[in-house]
Amino acid sequence: MQHLATPIPEDAIAALHVGDTIEISGWILCGRDAVLPKVVAMVRDGTAGQLGVDLRGQVVFHTAVSPAGVGPTSSNKVEIEDSIPGLSVGGVAMHLGKGALKPETVKAMAENGSCFAVTPPTTAYFSHSTVSQKVLAFPEEGMEALYEIEVTELPVIIAAVNGETMFAK
Repeated sequence: MQHLATPIPEDAIAALHVGDTIEISGWILCGRDAVLPKVVAMVRDGTAGQLGVDLRGQVVFHTAVSPAGVGPTSSNKVEIEDSIPGLSVGGVAMHLGKGALKPETVKAMAENGSCFAVTPPTTAYFSHSTVSQKVLAFPEEGMEALYEIEVTELPVIIAAVNGETMFAK
């Protein structure tokens, strides 16, 4: 199993293959349909720096943060999947969630040096990997606010990288 720490360098993403198992440690961002389109809008209008975190090399986990912990939501929800290309342009290295992505999303990630990793829906297990958490932006969205959490050895499987995907038929 490979270990990656955030922020993830570009060359580390380029060296990944579909099916690789990874453990991620460091600070990652958590957001879903309520906030990811807002972050993409900030990337587009050049205000993403106001988030207080550099998106380059960042991991975005498609999840809400609740007292019960974190667990993946479906990455192929329209608002989430539509945010992946824009976040990749903004420097996000890894998108983390569950579900198959469209070929055009996989292509957009490849063009921008990012990848997609999947996780099983095991919220209790992920709580064990979460060290700390804080609201980074959009607190009005409650548990769907943009969070930054610190994780240690969060297990993931690379599902799409360098234009390849495990979901291709």
